[in-house]
Order: sequence, then C-alpha cells, then structure tokens
Amino acid sequence: MIHPHSRGWLRAFVLALPLALAAAPFAASALSGVVNVNTASAEELSLLPGVGPSRARAIIELRQQRGGFKRVEDLLEVKGIGESSLAKLKPYLAVEGKSTLSAD
Repeated sequence: MIHPHSRGWLRAFVLALPLALAAAPFAASALSGVVNVNTASAEELSLLPGVGPSRARAIIELRQQRGGFKRVEDLLEVKGIGESSLAKLKPYLAVEGKSTLSAD
C-alpha cells in the first residue's frame, strides 16, 4: 500500500517519466570532431553541448568584434560561458582548421 504522503511524489514521477524517456536519445547521442569557432556558422555552433541559437549568435558577435579568437579560452568572454561550460566544450573546439563536428 502506498502511504498517503507519497502520492504527490509518485504522481510527479509518473508524469515526468515519459518526458525523461523522450529526452534520453538526445542526451545519449555522442559528438565527434571539432568546431572551428573562428569560421563556424550559428548552426554548427548550436551542435555544441549547452550552446543554443542565442549563445551561438553571441559567439559570432564576439568573434566579429575581436577579429577572431586566438585560443578557446577567449570564449569565457561570451555571456553564459563560464569555466565549467568551457570545460565541457573544450574537447569539441578549435581555433583553426576545418569544422568536423557531427552527432553519432
């Protein structure tokens, strides 16, 4: 028998479960390759974890203001990108060469 005080938690769990399962394929998809932050389009930048359309635009705006990035750490100047965000992004970033990022 379910304790009466547990029903709220149980109801929330049952309602949230389908949403969590629906999002699982996106969270599980792995990325490979890199994005050149000096040449990437907003669409390419949006493939990066935690980078949506508005952050991609902010990266491009800063890139244009600076005349490009010399190192990936320069992205710390983008609003919303801190040390922990940059640590997650670093494996997928480059400042030269071709963008090769793809979702596996």
